[in-house]
Formats: sequence, structure tokens, C-alpha cells
Amino acid sequence: MRVTQSMISSQTLTNIQNNYGKLANLQEQLSTGKKINRPSQDPVAATSAMQYHTELRGIEQFQRNTSEANAWLESTDSALDTVNQALQRIREMTVQASNDTYDETQRMNMAEEVGQLITHIEDLANTQVNNKYIFNGTDSRNPPVNLAEETFPTDTDTVTVELMAGVEVPINVEAGQVFGEDMFADLRALENKLMDPETSDEELDAFLTTIDSHVDETLRTEAEVGARMNRVAMIEDRLAEQNVIATRIMSDNEDADIAEVITELVTRESVHQASFASGARIIQPSLIDFLS
Repeated sequence: MRVTQSMISSQTLTNIQNNYGKLANLQEQLSTGKKINRPSQDPVAATSAMQYHTELRGIEQFQRNTSEANAWLESTDSALDTVNQALQRIREMTVQASNDTYDETQRMNMAEEVGQLITHIEDLANTQVNNKYIFNGTDSRNPPVNLAEETFPTDTDTVTVELMAGVEVPINVEAGQVFGEDMFADLRALENKLMDPETSDEELDAFLTTIDSHVDETLRTEAEVGARMNRVAMIEDRLAEQNVIATRIMSDNEDADIAEVITELVTRESVHQASFASGARIIQPSLIDFLS
């Protein structure tokens, strides 16, 4: 086949243009820090990148879910702990009131404090997180306890949060376990007995067993919440590990090795300059060159 001057010129220009394309690709990698900026550059790697991004978004969503679960459970634990403290204080006053050394006025003062603690426990039963009543199950827009209207929690549905694929953890407790009508009725009865000067020491002493049963139920529920908090913490640690792994794999798939890119860019620039020099020698002057 006869090689003409036009064929040499065309091939030289094609090579130079290819070099331009490779230089542009390297410069793009250097400016973006990514090996792949368009799916057409590497369809297989681009498909993998989409899968990794989807996986990472899923992990991040689960991490947001764990934050919500923690907020709910920590608020529940704090409320229950305060309820326990209130009940312990009521028990302490009951022990004191059943002692003959306390007179009628002192018992009336204790009754006043018991009344305040009952209201405080009502407030704790109506604890809110993000405008949701955490002790009223899925009916989280309504308070579970209203002593003025004598409304108390009924059986509530379980509130669960998905913390990993297929793993749902309950984050609420049955409000009736702690804030049931019977507890408030028992505390009101104690308050009334303290206000009644005819109440005997034995009658007050009998309330201790009742109060202890409510304390035990509160502690049992606290233990249940604590176990769930531990489980959420373990899942949270696992998600953090998965996030690191997914991010690293995604980086290995997408991120450019900057040192390698710079080295290749310098090499490619040298080749590009060499192609210009060789092209200038190969392409012969034409008549147009002489006329100009």
C-alpha cells in the first residue's frame, strides 16, 4: 500500500488528538480526585460505585435510626429513674409517718409533698421526645396520663425501629407497667391517709409493701430498657464498622491515586510534546507553506 503525505498527516493528527483526550482525562482525575467521572469511562466500575453508594446510604439511614432509638430509650431510662427516686422518697416519708414521733401537722406536710410527687410522676409519664409521648406506644400524639380527667394508659402497641436490614428493636415500654391506674390510686390513697388524723401507724406501715411493688416494677422496666440500650449500642458499633468498610471500598473503587495520576500526566505531557516534534519533522512543507 502506498503511503501518502496526507495519510501521514492524518495519522499524526489523530495521535495528537488521542493524546489530548488522555491528557484531558488525567487532568480531570487530578481536579476531581476521582478515577471515574462518567459511567462511559468504566461501566463495570461505575455499576459497582452505584451499589456501594446505595449500601452506604442504607448504613447512614440505619445510623440515623439508632440515634432516634437512643434518644427515645435514654429519655425513657431517665424518666423511669426519676420515677424510682420519687417512689423512694414517698416510701421514706411513709416510714417516717408510721412513727409515733410525727404529729398531725408533720403528716399533713408529708401529704402535700406526696401530692406534688404524684403530679411529678404524671409529668414523667407524659415525657415527650420530638413532640411524641414516649410512654403511649404508637398513639404518640396523645398523653397517656391525665389525672384531672382520670385517663390512664391502656395496652399500647409496640414501637419498633429498624436498625439493620431485617433487625427491628422495640424502643417503647408498656406504659401500664409503671404508670397504671393502680399506682396512682395507691399513691392517692396514701396521700389521703396522711391527711387523715385518725390513720393509725399500722395503716401507713401497710402501704410499704404496696409502694415496694411499684418500685420493683419500675426497676424491672428500667432493666429491660437498659438491655435494649446495650443492644442498640452494639448495633451502633457494628454500623460504624460497616460505614468505614463501605467507605474504604468505595474509595478504592472511585478515588484516583493522585501520585500515580501526576506521574502519568507528566509522562503523557512528554509524549505529547514528542508527538508534536516528530510530527513537525514527518509532515513535509506544502505549496501553501511556500506561498505564505
